[in-house]
Amino acid sequence: MVLSGDTVRLKVEFKSFSGNLVDPENVELCIYDMTGLHLETIPIADSNREKVGVYFYDYETTASGLNESFVFEFAGSYNNKPILARGKVKVQFSK
Repeated sequence: MVLSGDTVRLKVEFKSFSGNLVDPENVELCIYDMTGLHLETIPIADSNREKVGVYFYDYETTASGLNESFVFEFAGSYNNKPILARGKVKVQFSK
């Protein structure tokens, strides 16, 4: 849970079928509301790479006027195939 107006660190680990961390190409972060409506796409730079296969983005919950839960998706391509991971963040005005 994160408070509305706060910043949350979104993080992903991209893994191959054998479980090894891999670096995909053209990594992007997409934000969706809980109905699946696409709200925004954010390109992920090398500065958001923590180590091989691990990426993060510090997302401001006010960026899209979010005041409830949202879904985030990190996506890219690895070996010319799509690779992605999704997660959900609950946003509340107060605890």
